[in-house]
Formats: sequence, structure tokens, C-alpha cells
Amino acid sequence: MSTTTAANLLTDNPALYEARFPDPGRLAGRWAEDCLRRYESPGPRVLDIGCGTGRDAAHLHRAGRTVTGADLSAAMLGYAGDRHPGPVYVRADLHGFDLGAGAFDAVVCLDSALLYCHTNDQLDGFLRSCRRALAPGGLLVAEMRNGAFFLGRTELLDAPSVNGFTWQGTGYRSTTTLSMDRTAQLLRRVRVWTADDGSPPVEQRSAWRLLLPQELRHLLAFHGFEVLALHDGPGPRTEPPWQEGDPPAATADGDRLHLIARLAGPPRP
Repeated sequence: MSTTTAANLLTDNPALYEARFPDPGRLAGRWAEDCLRRYESPGPRVLDIGCGTGRDAAHLHRAGRTVTGADLSAAMLGYAGDRHPGPVYVRADLHGFDLGAGAFDAVVCLDSALLYCHTNDQLDGFLRSCRRALAPGGLLVAEMRNGAFFLGRTELLDAPSVNGFTWQGTGYRSTTTLSMDRTAQLLRRVRVWTADDGSPPVEQRSAWRLLLPQELRHLLAFHGFEVLALHDGPGPRTEPPWQEGDPPAATADGDRLHLIARLAGPPRP
């Protein structure tokens, strides 16, 4: 059976994305808002970079924030404006963006979006852009896969994982294989989608940069950020489900890494 290739089936079909990854409790948005309050964002203006379908941006808007949601996907931005109104939605590339100097009091980057910065130049571009966008004392709040989790542990690499769900009467099945590209420091993913409506299988390939905690601290310090918290939980995608007020952990061994940093000074020369 022939297989077609898609850049990202779920990104191209935002409603399908939300069906595959439902978040009725808005855990990621609630976690981000809790961090903004706990670590005292200097004001209400928030940039949600890599906002996707806009669910979390809209939650922050309902919490009283003045929110701009930014994404590179036109399909995601169109869906966000229709289904999750409130924020202003704009097209921007997280590898480098300019939405106004000092225009935001916090930058939020959820669901491993930061890890689509595959190279050091892309990471530097992201952090320079965040620095330019933030007012003095502004916060960077991010959550992502934890590169340290994969040091000597291959639980997610042993065999393909299979998931299925039904949307609008059609059953979808994904078979996902993860592999580590140690030279590039990337976690590569091949995912094959099949549907019971007779359409041909669709293959998509993507990758995440695997950042180690000390490496991330160094990059942030280089760009003038002070790390306030860097831990593996609790957070929006950890077990048991996160609740407001949960204190941060002191370890970074779990699958997820949670980061809160404050713009504290000039970048290093």
C-alpha cells in the first residue's frame, strides 16, 4: 500500500489535533497562568509563541491577560481565531520574531514548541527574540520534553507505539517510532496515520532538540535570563494531574522539563 507524506497531519488539521489531544481541563493554560502569578509577571501582556489551536492563549485571556498568540501555521491561526477568540493571533516564526520591543511582560512557550529550534543558531534566534519582546523583568515560561530523561533510558525507543481515536465517525490510528540522532542531539519521530475511511496512509516526520538542563541554563544566562525554576514536575503533562499551587520539584529526571526564567540583565558579550 502506498504512503503519502505530510509535513504534519495534525498541524494541517487543527480540529483533528484537538480531537487527538483533548485538554478539557486546560491544564497547560492553567499551569502557565499559575506560573505567571507565582513568579510575579510584571504585567498582563503575554505572548504565547507556538500557540497552535489557541486553547491556552484563550485560557490566559479569560484569566485577565492581554494575549497575543503567534504561530507559523496559517491553518492553526485561522482555527484559533474562529474557535478560541479573545487573543490577537499573528503569524511568527519562533526561530526569530519581532513583535515590538518590550511589548510583553511574559513569553509562554508550551508543549515542546521550543524544541523545534533544532540548531544552536535557531535557539539563539529564539532567545534573542524573547529578550527583545520582553519588558524589564519579564518572564519566559516553557515546558518541553527533557533531554536528560533519555540519558541511558530508552523506554520510549524500544518499540513503536500505537494510538487510536475516533473523530466525526472516522477511526484514526497512529503508529509512532522514535529514534535518537545523537550527533544532531535530536529525538526523531516517524508517525504513520491510517484511517478507516479508505484514505491512503500518511507518513509524517518531525524532530525535537534534546536540551539538557545545564545546557539550557547556560543558554539562558548567555542571553541575560535568570533561571527561577527548572524541574520535571509537577506540570501540565505529568502524573498525577497537576493542580494550582503544587510546589515545584527539585529534580529533572522525568520526561517533561518545566522552565521559568526572568529577563535580568544584558546578554553576555
